[in-house]
Amino acid sequence: MTQLYAQPYDISANGFYFENMEEYDSKYTKCKNDFGGQVEEFEIQFIDDDDLDCDLFKALDIHQGNFSAFFTVCEEWNEDQKIKVIIAVGECGYSFDPHKDDPDDFDIELYELDSLKDLAEQFIEEGLFGEIPESIRFYLNLDAIACDLGMDYSEIRLNSTNYIYRMA
Repeated sequence: MTQLYAQPYDISANGFYFENMEEYDSKYTKCKNDFGGQVEEFEIQFIDDDDLDCDLFKALDIHQGNFSAFFTVCEEWNEDQKIKVIIAVGECGYSFDPHKDDPDDFDIELYELDSLKDLAEQFIEEGLFGEIPESIRFYLNLDAIACDLGMDYSEIRLNSTNYIYRMA
């Protein structure tokens, strides 16, 4: 379960932990500063859930104005959708509104591989460089091919898994 923390900007008030909107609303109305005034502005902090949701929180730049959508996407999106948004928004600078946009709209080539060299080997096996006779494959410079692939592809490590990607 996703746990967030509402840290008041008012230094004379204490924040609170919450795991859903109902809990936030309940604690928000009770949050008063030392002078009895209602605290209205909070910094929303990610406290606990899996690493992928933490990366999604960062990529979407979650704040008091949009955190309600974060609970929805954590529950409804699958892992692939979360990864697409983290890469497109957090790494490539695309904008995304969780209320309006669909994570499946991002066209990303995604490979779960340890290195660009592994991607080069996969492309050779799949014949993407044309038909290469087995007898000369040992003479190919995979490091040079990987270096060339690095011009179009990037790497990211999410949730203890290395991904190689390219925005198509």
